[in-house]
Amino acid sequence: MKPTKGFNERIIVFTDIGLNLGNPQFDKDRDEVIERALQHEVTTLLITGTDLSSSLQAVEYCHQRSEYFWATAGLHPHDAKQFSPQLWAELYHVMTQQKVVAVGETGLDFNRNFSTPRDQEYSFERHIEAAITVQKPLFLHERDAGTRMIDILSSYRDQLNGAVIHCFTGNRKTLFGYLDLDLYIGITGWVCDERRGLELQQLVKHIPQDRLLIETDAPYLLPRDIKAEQRPANFNAKTRRNEPCLLPHIAATIASLTGRERDEIAELSSANAERLFRFRG
Repeated sequence: MKPTKGFNERIIVFTDIGLNLGNPQFDKDRDEVIERALQHEVTTLLITGTDLSSSLQAVEYCHQRSEYFWATAGLHPHDAKQFSPQLWAELYHVMTQQKVVAVGETGLDFNRNFSTPRDQEYSFERHIEAAITVQKPLFLHERDAGTRMIDILSSYRDQLNGAVIHCFTGNRKTLFGYLDLDLYIGITGWVCDERRGLELQQLVKHIPQDRLLIETDAPYLLPRDIKAEQRPANFNAKTRRNEPCLLPHIAATIASLTGRERDEIAELSSANAERLFRFRG
């Protein structure tokens, strides 16, 4: 399928800034998942690294499909208790790789506290310092920790090379706190959820068009409002697994909530992603 043309005959493509391609849910049909994404004009995919193993794996995928894939490298706050000098030395080396365009997934998660807040904050600050050193943006995770995240990020604001709050699900106060720090906001299929996504549906129109990024966070967060007939013909309608090919549906939902067109959301979010991550230099 060829990319569609939109405003002024420009080619419209989508950028998925959050894909967990190494997740075991993709083990049986990883290549087919990517082909479905490309068929639906999702042509730039950022593969998320959440620990040393997945970060290395993400870089390896990039070498296999270098024209479509880029990677992040980091230690998820859930795993911050695993932080050690040896692990950090190896992970930092991955962060310096050319195909790695962001440091993370890192941040704070005070919702589950799989690692203590103290361990999370220590790991988070090391990631911030690394991002400043390697001159790459931060790929951030936050749950129930917005006030503390903003406090820590404020201390480094003038040194940051940009950052995105990936899979934003916070409240109005947190959103504007992040925007005041010039952060980008990543929106997932959470915005399609008629139960948990109601507040986000009201907030998304307040995200400036030059700060909006879109993502699937696949295989998580399958859009709940997508009907069987709206899914790709070769997509298993019974599965609860999300895929990058559904990113256009998320863009369409955002468009309906913001009074824009789907292709406009694709275009501006892709331009924002290129500005932040510098995929092509």
